[in-house]
Amino acid sequence: MRYLTDRKRATGLGSAKSGTAHFWSMKVSSVALLILVPLFIFTFGPILGQPFDVVLDYYAQPFPAIVAALTLLVGFKHFAEGAQVLIEDYVHGTMEKVLIILVTCLSYGAAAAGLFAIARIAL
Repeated sequence: MRYLTDRKRATGLGSAKSGTAHFWSMKVSSVALLILVPLFIFTFGPILGQPFDVVLDYYAQPFPAIVAALTLLVGFKHFAEGAQVLIEDYVHGTMEKVLIILVTCLSYGAAAAGLFAIARIAL
């Protein structure tokens, strides 16, 4: 058995570099979602089950449309970062990179589709 120092064991593994920024980004999006999700529930709840024309008129107002759009954006950003952490922890090699790219594309695509839907309703 060879004697390896901590430095020798860590050589070649790379450094975290962006770990702190990723941590704070997740914390900030978590706090934003703590505010946005109840706002979304209170703006979406009263309109749930209403006729289509009433929903269109309601989301033509700026506040409900902005709350829904912000909730979508922050939620999918938080999802992408959280899924990236899970993938980094449990998948390694080329498949790790492929899955991170797929999850990021899925997140951005779903956010874009949601924003497009809100824009169509609001405008």
